[in-house]
Amino acid sequence: MTANRLAQLIDDQETERAAPGELAISTAQRRELKAEAHSLNPVVTIADNGLSSSVLKEIDHSLNTHGLIKIRVASDDRELRETHLADICRQLGAAAIQHIGKLLVVWRPKPEAKIADKSGKASARRKAPRQLKRNFQNS
Repeated sequence: MTANRLAQLIDDQETERAAPGELAISTAQRRELKAEAHSLNPVVTIADNGLSSSVLKEIDHSLNTHGLIKIRVASDDRELRETHLADICRQLGAAAIQHIGKLLVVWRPKPEAKIADKSGKASARRKAPRQLKRNFQNS
């Protein structure tokens, strides 16, 4: 292996420097997430009202549910879209994966599913099948 190729592999494994509040991921992870996001449809749209608290709440819910989401921004202003992407990542602790045109791709690891504590509750047993009239007649 040449020294250049080795240096390139080391660079791929290093995490990129993220802005404060953003999630830092490696370029290899980013590449995999871009490929995974290719087939996704946007789940949230940021319209003319901008990035309101209700939109942030919906993005947070979508990130908890899916982990990797696409967001469509209705604005034609590129700087405004970049600002929205930075704000979303900073406020929700997510990583910016991609910004192509009016689409933003954001990722955050899904929270682990909480196991419900069933202590004190009746056990979830299946009920016996209903007995039909025919069953009583044959006895």
